[in-house]
Amino acid sequence: MCNFDLNEHNKQVIIDVCNENGNLASNVIHVLHGVQGKLGYLPAEVQEFVAKQLNMPVAKVYGIVSFYSFFTMTPKGKYPIDICLGTACHVRGSDKLLDEFKRQLGIGEGQTTPDGKFSLNTLRCVGACSLAPVAMIGEKVYGRLTPNMVSGVIAEYAE
Repeated sequence: MCNFDLNEHNKQVIIDVCNENGNLASNVIHVLHGVQGKLGYLPAEVQEFVAKQLNMPVAKVYGIVSFYSFFTMTPKGKYPIDICLGTACHVRGSDKLLDEFKRQLGIGEGQTTPDGKFSLNTLRCVGACSLAPVAMIGEKVYGRLTPNMVSGVIAEYAE
């Protein structure tokens, strides 16, 4: 894994987000959301700098980042794919859908394709149970998917 470039610009981004949240340790989750929104992910270097800015232990920041599934310590692909594994989706075959995305992209869950185009993750519920099984690419929801449809979905993002 390559190191994140915590350059002066990225430091200023973090400082600005911390300032917007009062530089309070009690606002750490808001800070982390803001920083991830601007930098894309929260590698160790970023977590250390956030902890320093908020005057709190790095271990506490890491604990928060590693506990909540909406935070990521690795960069996401240009097109993040999320496969729903909630009850309705699971019953309707989302595990087979996940396997097909893994096969076609050549990556596992939590990984990003070498070209940085796609990342693959799972989540517990999209809130579209009537469309199960469901996958999301970015903000677009794909419902009633079958493994045979995966190549067509991926092809929509070919450049």
